[in-house]
Amino acid sequence: MHNNRAWFWDSRIRDKRLNTCWLLRCLALPMLVVLACVPAAAQCTVYVPTHKSNSVAVIDTSTDQVATIIPVQFQPLAVAVTPDGAFAYVTNSGWPIGSNSVSVIDTTTNTVAATIPVGNFPVGVAITPNGAFAYVANYNSNSVSVIATATNTVTATVGVGTGPWGVAITPNGAFAYTANLNSNNVTVVDTATNTVAATVPVGNGPVAVAVTPNGAFAYVTNQSSDNVSVINTATNTVVATVPVVSGSYNSAPYAIAITPNGAFAYTANAAASTVSVIDTATNTVIATVPVGTAPHGVAITPDGINAYVGNEYSSTVSVIDTRYNTVVDTVNGVAVAPEGVAIKHPAFQAVPCRYRPI
Repeated sequence: MHNNRAWFWDSRIRDKRLNTCWLLRCLALPMLVVLACVPAAAQCTVYVPTHKSNSVAVIDTSTDQVATIIPVQFQPLAVAVTPDGAFAYVTNSGWPIGSNSVSVIDTTTNTVAATIPVGNFPVGVAITPNGAFAYVANYNSNSVSVIATATNTVTATVGVGTGPWGVAITPNGAFAYTANLNSNNVTVVDTATNTVAATVPVGNGPVAVAVTPNGAFAYVTNQSSDNVSVINTATNTVVATVPVVSGSYNSAPYAIAITPNGAFAYTANAAASTVSVIDTATNTVIATVPVGTAPHGVAITPDGINAYVGNEYSSTVSVIDTRYNTVVDTVNGVAVAPEGVAIKHPAFQAVPCRYRPI
């Protein structure tokens, strides 16, 4: 006798299995298409001079771990990567021993390829957009050394203000802006002639300078004024001053970087152990992010998603997600006293450096 009840449930179970199989088959193709469209994270490389360790830490952004440590000369402070990603230029301040040099790191082998003598106590370094020259601020020489990267020799020396510290170059390569810590001004160098084109008064103790991607503005951190001066590069005048004081404490803004789309400036506040996020459209602070102790360097990934912050007294690097302005990772093992930060991207385009597809 036919068991209608068993037949009924068997058919339902059989149909359910078939339906599940068909459902999985139908979903498989769209899932593959979606995964194929999600860009895989590229391995960006973060270079961080470690001032007290006489070395440069190399961080792999795909793991946020130190991949290698490169010995350089005494007390490195700043680093800049050439536009093609082939070399990293590191300033060796060498106080009190006196390295007074720039180490050139081959980023393929992560070894020092050349060492270039410059002025006394070199600090900031920036490279022209065509990669032809590196501009180095010499704090104790009150000058900027101009290095031809093809020969790694100094081809010019430009007198600037007192105690030049940070330096940045406009996107068109026409001018170099140097923040002079002890004369409270910024020197504008015409890179075609390597002569001073203008001198711009700013706040007290200017340390770092960054130029917006469109070249319209230069942002200068004033360590002793607890603010940021905004210079209109067309007129070389200060058009805004942005306070970055954290509560009742001094902030001592030290380093600054601007997102690739120019929308935000990230300022590392050494005394407050925070990063201020400035909306460049309104020149107001829209967020304050706690990081490690005494942040002295900051750089933004080419995709604009992450900011890497070197914390001198913590000997760590904080990783900020710029979409939410929160610290999402902390890199340990970067040796003692990390300072400046620079990022190399293998494809030299704005694809994710850190995030990977699910």
